[in-house]
Amino acid sequence: MNPEKSTVRVLITGVTGQDGAYLAKALLDDGYKVFGTVRRGGSPKTDRLKSLGILERVILVPLEITEFPNVIQVLSDIRPDYIYNFSAQSFVMDSFTHPITTTQVNYIGVLNLLESMKILNLDSRFLQPSSSEMYGSQEKSYVSEETRFNPFSPYAVAKHSAHCAVQIYRTKYHVKAASAILFNHESELRGREFVTRKITYHLARLNNDNIKPLKLGNLSASRDWGYAVDFVKAMKLILEDHSMDEYIIATGEMHSVRQFLELAATYAGFSPKFEGIGLAEKCYDQVSGKVICEISEDLFRPLDTVYLRGNFSKIQNNLGWEPTTSFNSMVERMVMSDMDQIENKVYFY
Repeated sequence: MNPEKSTVRVLITGVTGQDGAYLAKALLDDGYKVFGTVRRGGSPKTDRLKSLGILERVILVPLEITEFPNVIQVLSDIRPDYIYNFSAQSFVMDSFTHPITTTQVNYIGVLNLLESMKILNLDSRFLQPSSSEMYGSQEKSYVSEETRFNPFSPYAVAKHSAHCAVQIYRTKYHVKAASAILFNHESELRGREFVTRKITYHLARLNNDNIKPLKLGNLSASRDWGYAVDFVKAMKLILEDHSMDEYIIATGEMHSVRQFLELAATYAGFSPKFEGIGLAEKCYDQVSGKVICEISEDLFRPLDTVYLRGNFSKIQNNLGWEPTTSFNSMVERMVMSDMDQIENKVYFY
């Protein structure tokens, strides 16, 4: 811990999510004073902060990111040195059902933060997590910071708009704002609505309960999957640097949902085998004969991004970052964590 950083004030919107919780821990361990925002009213979902042992160390602040008066008041009161914006509607499938809400949170919310910084003349540094979904369909499998965006979902459109807003406020108003173009990143703290955690949690339950097979969509869908803890380290490096630039954070490796399921099932103690094609494909355990997974047409995205890999050479060359956790290790950690939760009847996040 660095005593000199104890006076540095960091504001993390969406601190109770996967990235917000890991970042809060990293910053607290490094000596920073951390404020984290939660939605007004009700009880905040603080299980992730509890599991990391930092709930009592984060100063929780009520904030509705879509309400400009509330945003400017919070920033005026705290006057943070660093702002990490993790408030988002982060589930792509939901954006097709709730495009307006997604736009209000993922784009208007970012505008509220940037405009507040401008009006208050804050000397803060701001990080916006952008998304690989902004690239949409591409002719090349590898994409870089120079690749043209082609968003394919309401989520991607909102993220792209926010990404452009960061560029505008940085160049026209000289707001200290940077962007991290994040490819998919998973962990033990991932929400169970996401396919990776949905898989590991269901497999853990299959080991202990007599439940129905897991339902999944397109098993051939492939992603550049990294480990969230590695990605948080990259975002911390970006904002601690003075350049205020934009960087891709990725692994450069591709794995399909089918590969993730097969590996996770193996770590969970099954002997998985796939049979059938298309909607008739199933995964079952060769030892017990138990059906592990079936395909549901309802879980296919209306539009989906294609085979995209991130070229992270810019952040590697400029800031010295590269992923350190392998795909296999990440999957194993997620499976073991869920199996431990099920065994001990402790159900977090």
